[in-house]
Amino acid sequence: MSKLSVVLVDDEPLALRLLKSMLEERRDLDILACCRNGREAVQAVSEHNPDLLILDVQMPGMNGFDVVRNLQADTMPLVIFATAYDQYALKAFEVHAVDYVLKPLDPRRLETALDRARQRQAQMISKGEDGHQEEKNRLMRSFESSAGKASSGENATASTQRLAIKDRGSITMVSQPDIEWIDAAGDYMCVHAKGETHVMRSTIKDLQKQLCPDTFKRIHRSTLVNLNFIVHIKVLTKGEYFLTLSSGAKLKVSRNYRLPIKEFLDSNKQSDLTAPQAS
Repeated sequence: MSKLSVVLVDDEPLALRLLKSMLEERRDLDILACCRNGREAVQAVSEHNPDLLILDVQMPGMNGFDVVRNLQADTMPLVIFATAYDQYALKAFEVHAVDYVLKPLDPRRLETALDRARQRQAQMISKGEDGHQEEKNRLMRSFESSAGKASSGENATASTQRLAIKDRGSITMVSQPDIEWIDAAGDYMCVHAKGETHVMRSTIKDLQKQLCPDTFKRIHRSTLVNLNFIVHIKVLTKGEYFLTLSSGAKLKVSRNYRLPIKEFLDSNKQSDLTAPQAS
């Protein structure tokens, strides 16, 4: 197996030393440079043309996305982001990063990311020199496109399409149209999608900001529902509702949050309703 040449970038000296120590004994990697800021990273990539860049996101001056945007297409490496901040995960996947690893670094999780880098590198090599360069160009275009959206004030529409859920150092990307409902459990949110429940640490208010406002409505102080999954609505005499979802889940709508469901009813005259029931 040929070695994977790597440049490491982190503005925190202790984090950079830790990352280097986790990788330097590996025979399948060749660490070409360790950089402490974005400017050093751009220079190192230009000089060494590495296969892989393991890159922190939040750095003063030039952040991780700025670094990649300042690289030339012919030296564009594969990228693994390693950072303590999970809010950048969605953007990382949008720009076709190999992986996104959260700090504190888990050796097994880092190994998974490196395996993905090797697989991506092998795919590029198998395409030959022209295919290899075309893949680098594609990666560069994806970064430039994402950067353009951010600079123009667009919040990449994918923010209303997928939800990044952190779990034990990894990120699960859940398609928002697949999410049926969400309920709060203390400081955590339970996201129910396609028969599975994903748990993430968040407040319901902060999570609602990440969801499509036309699709997800708050129906209780601890519950959000995807309107597209409602198949039956029972109207109660006190102005409350009971919803039945396509999965069979039953949710209560409190009076304080009934307006979105009332509007939903008004816009769907053929909804399956029962007569008002005493509660």
